[in-house]
Amino acid sequence: MIELEGVPELVDPVMVAAFEGWNDAGDAASTAVGHLDKEWKGEVFAALDAEDYYDFQVNRPTVFLEDGVRKITWPTTRLSVVRVGGDKPRDLVLVRGIEPSMRWRSFCNELLGFAHELGVELVVILGALLGDTPHTRPVPVSGVTSDPDLATRMDLEETKYEGPTGIVGILQEACTHAGVPAVSLWAAVPHYVSQPPNPKATLALLNRLEDLIDLRIPLGELAEDARAWQLGVDQLAAEDSEVAEYVQSLEEARDTAELPEASGEAIAREFERYLRRRDPGAPPGSGGHATDGGDGSSYLRDNPGGKRPPKPPRSDPDDGDE
Repeated sequence: MIELEGVPELVDPVMVAAFEGWNDAGDAASTAVGHLDKEWKGEVFAALDAEDYYDFQVNRPTVFLEDGVRKITWPTTRLSVVRVGGDKPRDLVLVRGIEPSMRWRSFCNELLGFAHELGVELVVILGALLGDTPHTRPVPVSGVTSDPDLATRMDLEETKYEGPTGIVGILQEACTHAGVPAVSLWAAVPHYVSQPPNPKATLALLNRLEDLIDLRIPLGELAEDARAWQLGVDQLAAEDSEVAEYVQSLEEARDTAELPEASGEAIAREFERYLRRRDPGAPPGSGGHATDGGDGSSYLRDNPGGKRPPKPPRSDPDDGDE
């Protein structure tokens, strides 16, 4: 059961959720929610009962010592609230945990009951999947929803995915059936460098989230981490001629696919974002904003239509759902 004691009345609350596991390539999505929690000093006020949703032989508890006393941390999903001030104050309800092993419908119903009690107006679920995308280009982030009206209003793509799904897809559909507006944001992680962390993909998700909910997000050291990550992968690729050739083929496919989208309208949208984030009225000490893609250049984050580049001869069998 979710306990709501001690939670203040929230202002225009948005739930942002991410789950470790199948829907979290490179740990990009769960790291993004963790970043929000850290930067805005989230206060955990509830956790789902681990006994109800997790197989402890798959996700094992951990033992640690605190002041000489042995304690156990159980795998679970935790809920926290962050209060964001500024000209447009807004509260975020952060949901961060591990994809449950069982009882997915009950899991989603419990989270939806919580969202109803707190008056959540929008649920945004972050995910990351493995894709045929080069690490040298901006990370593609697609925004999808099952709600046709929401897709039109927020300039999103109505999902057409068919196939195996994870907790991200199940939670989005549960929100749709419950009448709660829900959006999934998916970042594509290069499958040839899929090991976590991937700060560049995390940064791209935060970029898109910032635009979606019209909220400035402090970066901390994330932008620098993204640049360092790309430099490291560049060096590894340069040492292997086969990998370098493959990356070049991905770059060519990506650039060819994006040529029709380099329209004046897309450029104007990006320039507007640039001007908005240079607003001298931004609160001091914000630590910068999510404007850099980790390669020193500005991201064209809207990725119209959520299109992917044509696949080169090599394919990836572990592609997730969108």
